[in-house]
Amino acid sequence: QVQLVESGGGLAQAGDSLRLSCAASGFTLNYAIAWFLQAPGKEREGVSCISRGDGNTYYGDSVKGRFTISRDNANTVYLHMNDLEPEDTAVYFCATNRQFSCSLDPADFASWGHGTRVTVSS
Repeated sequence: QVQLVESGGGLAQAGDSLRLSCAASGFTLNYAIAWFLQAPGKEREGVSCISRGDGNTYYGDSVKGRFTISRDNANTVYLHMNDLEPEDTAVYFCATNRQFSCSLDPADFASWGHGTRVTVSS
């Protein structure tokens, strides 16, 4: 059974850093795992993706240079969020498309965690 559990969200001030974790189980970890955000009243948006299968990482334009995705040798994918901005306030979800190649399109992903909330104040 595919399971994805996010943690690490919370309150931060502009300029702070947070690290989100996504604990994954029930599928091969060579599959791509991505982070998405959903701000209040807005559609879900791709943040970053990592695939051990093709060895690549991908980032949305709004987070390039500030966020870094990584994964350990076990079953956890991290989103290192630096220089946070109030516009980063959202619920962050991790998901897998059960493919070896990455995507930042939410429509490509069928397995999702429940999300972790990040609130950044100015």
